[in-house]
Amino acid sequence: MLTGLVGGIGRSTLALLAGLGRGVLFLFRTIAAIFSLPFYIREFGHAVLTIGYFSLPVVGLTALFTGAALALQIFAGGSRFQAEAVVPSIVAIGMTRELGPVLGGLMVAARVASSIAAEIGTMKVTEQIDALVTLSTDPMRYLTAPRVLAATLTVPVLVAVGDSIGIFGGYLVGTGRLGFNTAAYLQNTVDFLETWDILSGLVKGAVFGFLVALVGCYYGMNSGRGAQGVGRATKSAVVSASVLILASNYMLTELFFTG
Repeated sequence: MLTGLVGGIGRSTLALLAGLGRGVLFLFRTIAAIFSLPFYIREFGHAVLTIGYFSLPVVGLTALFTGAALALQIFAGGSRFQAEAVVPSIVAIGMTRELGPVLGGLMVAARVASSIAAEIGTMKVTEQIDALVTLSTDPMRYLTAPRVLAATLTVPVLVAVGDSIGIFGGYLVGTGRLGFNTAAYLQNTVDFLETWDILSGLVKGAVFGFLVALVGCYYGMNSGRGAQGVGRATKSAVVSASVLILASNYMLTELFFTG
């Protein structure tokens, strides 16, 4: 029994290390593909539309209701300490530093990582990736590099739009529901919001976009055969991308705002 237990732990550890090794190698191959020729501009443009433009509705709606709910929560909590006036500044800081990038990244992960993994996984199952290799086309340059680069560039734009809409949602609730003066609300937002609050969120968005597309491409490229393999790859891509977003958000927040 003891031998079996130790053997199971060993096999799990080796499998984990092997997976980490494959992931690191895939990361290096992706970076090399981004900075090498040929660059497939048509695939890049299609990825920009798919990842960026078509993600605007879900990111915008998420940010709008999050900003509105955040204003209500801060007002309810601040009223216990006669600090209701902090609602505009806390909504703005909370959206730009944390909620905008994280929620935007998670929405993109749910929508994009699954789509990329399913698309590339299906291409692998139907041997389209093998056909690319036969035609002397590097799948890393043709499939992975355009998607990863597009996500890295477009997700910060989505974060910026989401921040604006989230702050606007807080403004609507603050002025329409909580009785704030319109000019005073806007002035408090501008006075307490610093440039680094905005830039840090955009940097987070770029990192999150890179991770989402990288994970989606990785699981798609390593998808198992058949419909079940593609389904497992899609599920694993969304879960892994979400966990990586939350973990990297903590590390970036620690780097940007402490010590």
